[in-house]
Amino acid sequence: MLARESLYGKFQILILIFSKWLRKIELRMHIVIISTPLGFLGSGKGGGVELTLNSLVNGLLGKGHKVDVVAPKNSKLLEASNKAKLYFVEGVEQKSWQHQDYYSSVNIPDNSLLAGMIEKAIYIGKKADIILNFAYDWLPIWMTLNIDIPIAHLISMSSESFVISNLISYVYSKHPYNFAFHSKIQASDYHFINNPIVIGNGFELGNYIFQDCKNGPLAWVGRVAPEKGLEDAAYVANALGEKLNVWGIVQDESYALKIEKLCSPGILEWKGFLETDSLQKELGTCRALLNTPKWNEAYGNVVVEALACGVPVVAYKRGGPSEIIEHGKTGYLAKPDNKESLLNYLEIINKIDRKNCREWVENNASSNIFATKVVSWLNKVIKKN
Repeated sequence: MLARESLYGKFQILILIFSKWLRKIELRMHIVIISTPLGFLGSGKGGGVELTLNSLVNGLLGKGHKVDVVAPKNSKLLEASNKAKLYFVEGVEQKSWQHQDYYSSVNIPDNSLLAGMIEKAIYIGKKADIILNFAYDWLPIWMTLNIDIPIAHLISMSSESFVISNLISYVYSKHPYNFAFHSKIQASDYHFINNPIVIGNGFELGNYIFQDCKNGPLAWVGRVAPEKGLEDAAYVANALGEKLNVWGIVQDESYALKIEKLCSPGILEWKGFLETDSLQKELGTCRALLNTPKWNEAYGNVVVEALACGVPVVAYKRGGPSEIIEHGKTGYLAKPDNKESLLNYLEIINKIDRKNCREWVENNASSNIFATKVVSWLNKVIKKN
C-alpha cells in the first residue's frame, strides 16, 4: 500500500513537471519585428529606437522566443542579439516626423522602404504569432485594420503628427491593446488613451561597465538637432569653463556651427556617433550627463545608458527623463529651459552616489525586465485580436 502511494506521488510530480514544461513551450512566440524606416540599424539615424530594438531582441531570445527582424539593407544587430534572423529590404527612407510640420500630410515615396518592410513582415508573419512594429508612421498603423495577423505598435515618440495621432485614435477605439508606450508622460500626449500600457525600456547590462569617476568632463549624448537643446548644455559648460563631450550624429550642420560659436575654444569636443561598446567606455569616465531636450522625450535612452555606467544626470524636468531620474539620488531634475537651474545642480552633482545610478537600472530597466513586460503585452494583443 505504501509502495503504491509512493509510486502515485512520484507520478503526480512527473505530471506537474511535464505540465510546467508544456506551458513554457506554449508561451514561446514567433515575433516579427518591423524596424525603423529612417535608416539602417547601426547608422544612428533611428536614434534610440535602434538601441531599444537590440535590447528587446536580446531579452526575447533569452526567454526562448523566436525573433525575426525586418530592417533596411546594411542593418546589423549587436552581438548579443545576432541570433535573431535579419531580413533586408531596400527602398527610399522615410523622413522623420520630428522634422516635419505637425499638420503635414502623409508622404509615401515611390519604392518606399517602409512599404517594402511591411510587405516583407506580413509575408513572414503568416507563419508567426504577431508582428511588432517600431516604425512611427501612418502606414503600419493603418495596416492593423487590414490584415488578419495581429500588429502591436510600440510608439516611440510623443504626438508629432496630427494625421498619425488621429489614426491611432481610430485604431485604438477598435484595438486598445495594440499600442504600448515607454512612459506615462509620453502616453498622456495622446489624450484619447484611457488606460495606457506603459512598458518602459530595457538595456543589456553586460554592455555597460560601472565606473566610479567624479572628476571627468561633462557629457551630452543625442542627435545634434535643434529639438535636443544642445545649446543649453554648451552654455553651462562654457560658464563653468569645463569640457563638454558631445556624442551623436550631426543632423543639422548649421545648428552645430552656431553652437560652436557660442563657446570658448576647447569647450566642445565633438565625438561623433559611437556604437554602444565604445560609447559606454567613454561616457563612464564623465562626471555628469546633461540632458536638455526642448520637447517631451518618450523615454530617454541616453539617460539610462549614463546611469548604467554610474554617471549621474542633470536633466530638464520634462518627458520620460522626469520619470527615470530620482531627484537627489541618481541626479537632479532642473526647471525646463532654465540654464541657471542646470548650473546650480551641477555644482552639487558630486553628492550623488554613483552606485545608486547603476542600481536603479538593474532594478528597473534591464533587458530581461523589459522583455518580460513586452511578452505580457503581446500575449494580451494576441488574445484580444
